[in-house]
Amino acid sequence: MRDDQYEKAKKRVEEKKKFYKGLSTYLVMSIFFYILNQVTYSGSWWYYWPMMGWGIGILLQYFKLFGIPGLMPVEGDWEEKEMEKELSRMRQKDGTYQDSGEADDYLDLREAEPQKRGWRDDELV
Repeated sequence: MRDDQYEKAKKRVEEKKKFYKGLSTYLVMSIFFYILNQVTYSGSWWYYWPMMGWGIGILLQYFKLFGIPGLMPVEGDWEEKEMEKELSRMRQKDGTYQDSGEADDYLDLREAEPQKRGWRDDELV
């Protein structure tokens, strides 16, 4: 079961990597087409046509990968997975990260040491 989850996670990370690479290429090329249109301006703007077609492809890839914002995501247990990721980040930040990924099953309590007071009870009003 762990191997299946690992392979699924690996595939998902590769898809995200591919998406971000495509998005960065899209942004660079849109700037390139804009500058090219400025240099060769002949009375009409044409740079947004290739960018619009390419942008629709990027948008569809985003929806496939992350779901449509505001609607039910592609995966039904998305919120639970996001909660687990956030809890994992918080545990790592606090230094309480556990490899098992399970909740704390026990508390490690130290014996309470008696507090030394700097006053006597009969001094209190």
